[in-house]
Amino acid sequence: DDRSLRFGSFTTGYGSSERKSERTKPAPTICSSMTLGRKIVLALLLQGAQGFTGPTGSSLSLARLSKRSTARTRATTAPKGGSTDTDAGPVPTKATPDAPWSPDSWRTKKIMQMPKYPDEAALLAAEAELRKCAPLVFAGEVRGLQEKLAKATVGQGFLLMGGDCAESFAEFNTDKVRDSFRVILQMALILTFGGSVPVIKVGRMAGQFAKPRSEDTEMVNGVELPSYRGDNVNRDEATLEARTPNPQLMVEAYNQCSQTLNILRAFSSGGYADISRLHAWNLDFVERTDEGSKYRQLASKVDEALRFMKAIGVDVSSSTFSSTDFYTAHEALLLPYEEALTRVDSLTGKHYACSAHMIWIGERTRQLDCAHLEFCRGVNNPIGVKVSDKCEPDELLELLSVVNPSNVPGRVVIIVRMGAEKLRGHLPKLIRATQREGKHVLWISDPVHGNTVKTESGYKTRDFEAIRAELRAFFDVHDELGTHAGGFHVEMTGDDVTECLGGIADITEEDLGKMYTTHCDPRLNGAQSIELAFLVAQRLRRKLGLAPLEEAPEAA
Repeated sequence: DDRSLRFGSFTTGYGSSERKSERTKPAPTICSSMTLGRKIVLALLLQGAQGFTGPTGSSLSLARLSKRSTARTRATTAPKGGSTDTDAGPVPTKATPDAPWSPDSWRTKKIMQMPKYPDEAALLAAEAELRKCAPLVFAGEVRGLQEKLAKATVGQGFLLMGGDCAESFAEFNTDKVRDSFRVILQMALILTFGGSVPVIKVGRMAGQFAKPRSEDTEMVNGVELPSYRGDNVNRDEATLEARTPNPQLMVEAYNQCSQTLNILRAFSSGGYADISRLHAWNLDFVERTDEGSKYRQLASKVDEALRFMKAIGVDVSSSTFSSTDFYTAHEALLLPYEEALTRVDSLTGKHYACSAHMIWIGERTRQLDCAHLEFCRGVNNPIGVKVSDKCEPDELLELLSVVNPSNVPGRVVIIVRMGAEKLRGHLPKLIRATQREGKHVLWISDPVHGNTVKTESGYKTRDFEAIRAELRAFFDVHDELGTHAGGFHVEMTGDDVTECLGGIADITEEDLGKMYTTHCDPRLNGAQSIELAFLVAQRLRRKLGLAPLEEAPEAA
């Protein structure tokens, strides 16, 4: 059976991955019409594929690799001058839950948002190199996240997702990762203590490089160039060489992701997340703002609780208080990268996308006949699906039957991005449809993507009040329907940027140019992020009938 490939089994611990090895069978003769370069690449792939076995245990042959190469050509090549948002292969068909699946079956579907790689041999070589790399995350970690999401689905948890709009190679450093991680921990503390609810922390980190684009090309200083699609695809410098998609950047992205995950694991388990060190987490902006003083009041209350627990004999030096679970997620946009990092769990025999604990598909790529949905339906990670007011109830139900046919709690997170007014009118229809069919989903709000505007000076920005209004609408709808508002998802950074208007920092249009450093969309800075967490915590407390936080602002 040629439909499925095992990319090796892996352990569920942090330490190692293990490959299954066996003697490779002699390769059949390749068609004489194949170029010498293709023969060499395929031969190298065969050598690198030693130990990667098919579903029946047979080794990969050159004939099978040649067949996959043909499918790859269809999947990554668009008509000259045309959009990548077209069908480059056979007539697309909708994904169905009972259709055969393999990590590369997405190549038979309509491809959206796919870069045009001019050098197929280089693409094949980069994918082969990634298939030999260790997984970035492990099946046991992924299952742990899904268990938490399952509890949140029934109201026993709250999901906080945050991080950069797009990671970059040039700006990567330990301090940048640490500061964003610290702000997310501060937000989670506020939500946990203020709302009396367990908070699941997921960072848009260690993989959030690729970004969707409306057009394949853009005008830069009067010159038409390929659109910048993220550092794992091409460079943002305004030259044709830099803008040409380079598959080796996927390997460079993998290496940076590995470092990012090492940093996050060290900080989350090495004492940096110790709840007793709350005051040491305060960033400079906390000292400068009124919102920071409110945070210190909350931290003092936690300190009082810790002293009480110590007094009655609770060991606050245990891992419960000194470490935290932290997960990563990104949009699974660049499918050659995702496929190459797919592995088979040695314990369960199931496929996992080992590029992140959770992956999501966007509004532009969630269509039922699209390659991205086809890939995501087969891996066993939690899957996020972004929906706007364009998503109709029947479409959502069909999508859920494909991605989660067994209706497993914690499998699907619906990320709602509509804008406040459209959300109030459209979201209730989607919620009622899932209730009627008994579908298990976790509803969370993305209050930033539906509120992006462009100023007269040319800056893309978001108004804090519009973000707050969409969050308020999200909670209002769930309160009216008696359902669980399960979390929120924001683009934010630990840097003191001036990219979003308003908030306690009172950023104006004139301030935008002072510290506008995003590679893509505008992000909330640390003070705005903490303020948003306070507002949401107030709303959670109100739902529970608890007294408001002392001197806290009005709830979201």
